[in-house]
Amino acid sequence: MMHYLLDRMNAQAASWEQQGDQRCHFQRCYGMMSANMVRATANGCFHDAAWVERLMLRFADYYYDALYFYDQQSSETPPVWKQAHHATCCRRLHILQRLMLGINAHINYDLPLALYDCLHDEWPTASVEARQYRRDDHEMVNHIIAETIDTVQDNIVESHSSAMALIDRLMGRSDEWLLAQLIRSWRTDVWQVAVQLLEAESDEQRERIRQAQEARVLERGRSLALEKLR
Repeated sequence: MMHYLLDRMNAQAASWEQQGDQRCHFQRCYGMMSANMVRATANGCFHDAAWVERLMLRFADYYYDALYFYDQQSSETPPVWKQAHHATCCRRLHILQRLMLGINAHINYDLPLALYDCLHDEWPTASVEARQYRRDDHEMVNHIIAETIDTVQDNIVESHSSAMALIDRLMGRSDEWLLAQLIRSWRTDVWQVAVQLLEAESDEQRERIRQAQEARVLERGRSLALEKLR
């Protein structure tokens, strides 16, 4: 299944590149990250590689479901993805802003939902140790993201922005470190949101948590776009 997912990502990116669709940049970024995750699971980097793969597939489902709804101009499109996809058509935004809007939607909105889906059956009876193993695997991904960021910047961002190439030469790896720290902090928050979803006492409470997170992600997206999407 994972190799099918990687093939799908690469095919989608290639199709968008041929069409001049700027969504190709996020898709390439996502594909690079997913390929590194597949290698990490094969190399024994996680406590439970099978669970990590299930999480990756569920995580991707949220992305592709939102993409389908967006392309169909459906009212079911999550607002965070409507914001991110609209941003790819806004030429006033830098490529890095457009990438970050996609990352914001996928990590801060999709990921807590995917974590809930992959944990809710086991969470009530899981031991403290078992829960910590799941969190350890979640946090291991931060290291893989950090290793991927430099490749994304070199192969995607800098090839479309001479300004970013200059910044990279001036700052060395400092700019990649700052971006990795930002995403790490997002993912720390996401784990807490997932736990809130898991420990909610009713579907109504869980929906309020989801709505509150959606509002936070949309506001963060507006900040990333410097309000240019209003």
